[in-house]
Amino acid sequence: MSLISVIITTYNWPEALAASLQSLLSQEDRNFEILVADDGSTDATAKLITNRYASSSIPIQHIRHDDQGFRAGTIRNKAVARSQGDYLIFIDGDCIVFPDFIKNHRHLATKDHFVPGNRILLTESFTREVLNENISLYNQSITYFISQWFTNKINRITPLIRLPLGPLRLTQPSRWQKAMTCNLAIWKNDFVGVNGFDELFEGWGYEDSDLVIRLIHNGVRRKEGRFAIPVLHLWHRQNDQSRHDQNFQRLMERLHEQSFIRARKGLDQYL
Repeated sequence: MSLISVIITTYNWPEALAASLQSLLSQEDRNFEILVADDGSTDATAKLITNRYASSSIPIQHIRHDDQGFRAGTIRNKAVARSQGDYLIFIDGDCIVFPDFIKNHRHLATKDHFVPGNRILLTESFTREVLNENISLYNQSITYFISQWFTNKINRITPLIRLPLGPLRLTQPSRWQKAMTCNLAIWKNDFVGVNGFDELFEGWGYEDSDLVIRLIHNGVRRKEGRFAIPVLHLWHRQNDQSRHDQNFQRLMERLHEQSFIRARKGLDQYL
């Protein structure tokens, strides 16, 4: 593997995106590109990328479409179509990563496997503090995070523990639960093989679970990324969940249909 493509999804929160991008630009492993998958933000996001990151040493592309509601799967497909790497890492634009994030994802990458990481959730007040005071969370010590946990500013600290685990990472090859695109790595060829995200999943809910289920149906297995590649997830209000039930029903139908592999409305539109 050479170049890695990081797909970072955003919508109208340039302050959080800036914090996320800054953590990516502080990586030990520099052989990656960033594609900002913008789900219809106003001009503030474009201005941020142009004004602050135009001369970045890490290539940054801004891929945007018009705001027609929550269409995260669609904009991620468009971003992947523009990517140059052979390995994809999906994160959200309100996630902050540590300096070894790319390095450890690269180390865990295994043929015919996807790798989900886990996350630490910040409270609403701590999120405001981090953004208002420009706190570089990715540079903080374990002692710092323990203190935030003791004061209930983060929900847990166990994801910060680094464990080798070895073959234990392969013990649940068909588990799709809790594999989310706030921290998920996939070989690009495997993503293409299932036709990417299915854009029939509009509105919040389960487009990432659907992707993972179809990967498993296509013979791609889970390799656990816990205790190696955590992200810090800033607090945000819940998205509109009016399509939840419809999306969940579609997901359950596909879960039990082993032959369903390729997205009906997916990546091939843009390739």
